[in-house]
Amino acid sequence: MSTPQPQATKVDPSAPRPPRKPPSAAGRYLFLFLLGLVIGIITVVMLLRSLEGRKTWQDHYPTAAMQLMSAHTAQLRQKLDANRCAATDVLPHLQALRMVGNDLDPAFPDLRDSTRFAGHTGSYRATLDQVLSSPPMNCAGLKSTLEAIGGDCKACHGDFRG
Repeated sequence: MSTPQPQATKVDPSAPRPPRKPPSAAGRYLFLFLLGLVIGIITVVMLLRSLEGRKTWQDHYPTAAMQLMSAHTAQLRQKLDANRCAATDVLPHLQALRMVGNDLDPAFPDLRDSTRFAGHTGSYRATLDQVLSSPPMNCAGLKSTLEAIGGDCKACHGDFRG
């Protein structure tokens, strides 16, 4: 039993073709919109990078000092969470915080003449000097140390950071 094959329809090459619809302009507009968007994004990124490249170390100094203090404080919190609170574990971070404390006045030259700012930085350094003279020997001591340092930071940020 063989299946009948469908007959192929013959197309007359001389027969007129049905008229084609003109192509829509929406595709071209979409392409141009996407091209403009990509060029705009690239231009904005290049502009922002060039503006960032014009900054000097003095422009980055305040942010860098705050980030360094934040990093050492975060590492002390990690030591507290890991229950590694021996003086040998926390002393390097406390010393680094004290050294960065010396850089607070030069990092913020606009606030150098402010008595409130000088009071906050002096209190911060005094807290760290006291801690370094008798470093915490256990996690309870480290926790109270972090609270004292955090209190000094919050006081200054409350007055000057807004």
